[in-house]
Amino acid sequence: MRIMDTKFVRGFIKMADDGFQQGWHEANGGNLSYRLTPNEAESIQNRLSDHDPWKPIGTSVPGLAGEYFLVTGSGKYFRNIIVDPEASLCIVEIDDKGENYRVRWGLVEGGRPTSELPAHLMNHEVKKRTTNDQHRVIYHAHTTNIIALTFVLPLEDKIFTRELWESATECPVLFPKGVGVVPWMVPGGRAIAVETSKRMEYHDVVIWAHHGMFCSGSTFDLTFGLMHAVEKSAEILLKVLAVRPDKLQTITVENFRDLAKDFHVTLSEEYLYEK
Repeated sequence: MRIMDTKFVRGFIKMADDGFQQGWHEANGGNLSYRLTPNEAESIQNRLSDHDPWKPIGTSVPGLAGEYFLVTGSGKYFRNIIVDPEASLCIVEIDDKGENYRVRWGLVEGGRPTSELPAHLMNHEVKKRTTNDQHRVIYHAHTTNIIALTFVLPLEDKIFTRELWESATECPVLFPKGVGVVPWMVPGGRAIAVETSKRMEYHDVVIWAHHGMFCSGSTFDLTFGLMHAVEKSAEILLKVLAVRPDKLQTITVENFRDLAKDFHVTLSEEYLYEK
């Protein structure tokens, strides 16, 4: 099968363009990765190249040994993915120790995978383990309203979660485990990857202060929808704070418990504190 004709490549391209249309990917900002299923990897084997040498990942991910990933390229623009995906994307293979990668397809004009590859792979390893192999998508975007909130809210999981839950009724249902928050760190290295993966042990959403957001999910639609919902909730909250910082009314703790019961989700009591 031609790689460009596969369902997972088409879905990847659509999600990347959806994110650009939202305004989340200025210049070369943001990155996206997808862990191929064994059947998907097998279906394209005769289309993959063996010419690229192995290179160090910069971290160790033994839980991903032998896996294949479709990822965005470093310095590539999301706005160009739909125009020229073979120059903007690549498929990488992880070696049998989880310490090196090689490019098997894509980046036809040169380049390398996203500089956030260590963060993506460490988070994929966590989510593969904690979701019983279900999660396959990791998405990082520069979501404007979430970034703005990191300047005005305390950088605490509990506070961010509760404020986002209160701002849109569907949020506790979509991310009942809340959100994790990482204070500002230099992006692209192992240190921020470690801090993000710690929070991904429990959360599907991790916010990077003054930078953006990481989301994990089992499909492109679910992952994009999660990112979109969190960002929209942040937009609502910012508008409320701009008009009246002391809210006249909001969703109450008892309301949250009723919502959880009707929608069959479990909400952590950590976030159901009386304000």
